[in-house]
Amino acid sequence: MTDKKFALTYDGIRELEEELKMLKVSKRKEIAQKIKEARAQGDLSENAEYDAAKDEQARIEARIVAIEKMLRNAELIDEEEIDKDTVALGSKVTLYDEEFEEEVTYHIVGSAEANPEKNRISNESPLGMGLIGNKVGDAVEIDAPAGIIKYKILAIA
Repeated sequence: MTDKKFALTYDGIRELEEELKMLKVSKRKEIAQKIKEARAQGDLSENAEYDAAKDEQARIEARIVAIEKMLRNAELIDEEEIDKDTVALGSKVTLYDEEFEEEVTYHIVGSAEANPEKNRISNESPLGMGLIGNKVGDAVEIDAPAGIIKYKILAIA
């Protein structure tokens, strides 16, 4: 069975590497100290601080494993080689939202890098899938969970 490939931009790889370093260097030390302090309080069977620290340690270790897997299976999106005529993975797309009568710009990235708060949408999301393959001037209807959303593609960068 082959591992899933994770489409990542240079920025996405850099951000994951920074997060991994932070988790391994500072968070591991921080959580080890919390566990040590909780152990010093005595009976571990009824020690909520110890249980919380161990849970946090498990989350940190799981995230480290997940990031290492993403980096190991990364497929680089070279933004310099992206076709500027058609929306593709790695494109920055400026759209006109017909419902709200406003312009929005999204960066189409792989699912590992998606962050709606930063306008980074996954190529696997309804909007990402609906935009890929379209050109400037195209009207696009996206079947989203909230209903049909209509956009016009204004620019691709």
